[in-house]
Amino acid sequence: MGRKDRERFQRMREVNPDYVGFRGNDAVTIRATSPPTETVVCTVCNRRRNVAIDNLPEDVSTFVCLRCQDGSEADAG
Repeated sequence: MGRKDRERFQRMREVNPDYVGFRGNDAVTIRATSPPTETVVCTVCNRRRNVAIDNLPEDVSTFVCLRCQDGSEADAG
């Protein structure tokens, strides 16, 4: 192991004490699971948005995206 490799390894260990170094491409990568989404069209701007199913209104035909919600609050305030 070269000097640069050792220095890089030490820097990585400082950030993450559990870091054990690169173990090859065959190592298992665990990804965090995101909530399931559904594509819905905003009734204000007519853009398609991927929205978590938990955040959908019961009637998706009344969906307003966060960007349009923030814009309407700024206009009202």
